[in-house]
Amino acid sequence: MRLDITVLPGDGVGPEVTREAVRVLRTVLDLYGYEASFEERAIGGVAIRQFGTPLPEATVRACTESTAVLLGAVGGPEFDSLPSGQRPEAGLLGLRQALGGYANLRPAVSYGAIADCSPLRADVIKDANVLIVRELLGGIYFGEPRGFSAGSAPDAYNTMRYTVAEIERVAHVAFRQAQLRRGKLTSVDKANVLETSQLWRETVTRVGREYPDVRLEHMYVDACAMRLITSPASFDVIVTENLFGDILSDEAAVISGSLGMLASATIGGKVDLYEPVHGSAPDIAGRGIANPLGAIASAAMLLRHSAKLEQGAHDIEDAIREVLDKGHRTADLLPQHASSGRAGEPGQRGRAKRAISTTEMGALVESAVADVADRRRAYHAV
Repeated sequence: MRLDITVLPGDGVGPEVTREAVRVLRTVLDLYGYEASFEERAIGGVAIRQFGTPLPEATVRACTESTAVLLGAVGGPEFDSLPSGQRPEAGLLGLRQALGGYANLRPAVSYGAIADCSPLRADVIKDANVLIVRELLGGIYFGEPRGFSAGSAPDAYNTMRYTVAEIERVAHVAFRQAQLRRGKLTSVDKANVLETSQLWRETVTRVGREYPDVRLEHMYVDACAMRLITSPASFDVIVTENLFGDILSDEAAVISGSLGMLASATIGGKVDLYEPVHGSAPDIAGRGIANPLGAIASAAMLLRHSAKLEQGAHDIEDAIREVLDKGHRTADLLPQHASSGRAGEPGQRGRAKRAISTTEMGALVESAVADVADRRRAYHAV
């Protein structure tokens, strides 16, 4: 099989983490005998500087003609003064619309080796493995009318809007994901006050009748936000609308201990898009300390959903776990509270290894992927 992958490094730490994701991806594809091409294009702030627009037509064309798109991050403070439609983030929203992906899959997994990086107690996050399915092309981010009126008494307005068809299609994705996991789906809304949420709840309930093997529960978004902190292991798959999904999936970073650990896949359209959840982090850009594991885990999702290479995806995920189990950490994975009992001092796991660079972490995962594949082949050869 051949994969044509468009790589959009973007802004800030995007190029640094994307470089490591591509490194690991090349290794896995080579191990499985896949042919692949990687073509870089501009998006976000770098595209504004080069072409005067956050989403050049050449980038859209390359992406729509690809097997998959791998994105780093967009944005930076130098562009904050631009009108919203001309900022780097507008390029990302435009790309999502062009590709047509409406379901954003965001896993949050607890790794025992870095449990001390989370602000939550280890016993709270133990065994937590949550997949948030965020509707991506509707809701308040895209609803019309919207606007900002300046003057002596300025006002602003946005519109939250959903159709039955938009809710149905993302609900089907969420139910199918639950079937592949532990068979539980939590639908999150605010149906006590929002008409859009009332339609959401009615539609998800109806779609759920087609999946009798999945246990469906409904939950208000505020209650869900609290339970993600107090009992994250009680969730399997969460499905929710665009704004709620954006907020809840960032909150779920506490499960893994860092935003740098979170991956995402946007599926359902012409071409699927993969990107780490973290932003461009301009304050650390160019210093070689960004965590590439979210980008590398996004590459694993690319293998799973676009290449249909499930075993390759597992190899990357197993390699990430092995590297962490050996004590390797980027700076963001230094523990938030210490098992030693002394404030500010890393726990035992934190003392095992120094904080490593972005490139070092990528190289370790690449090496571990090869080891994982070799062990599996040796096992099956016996």
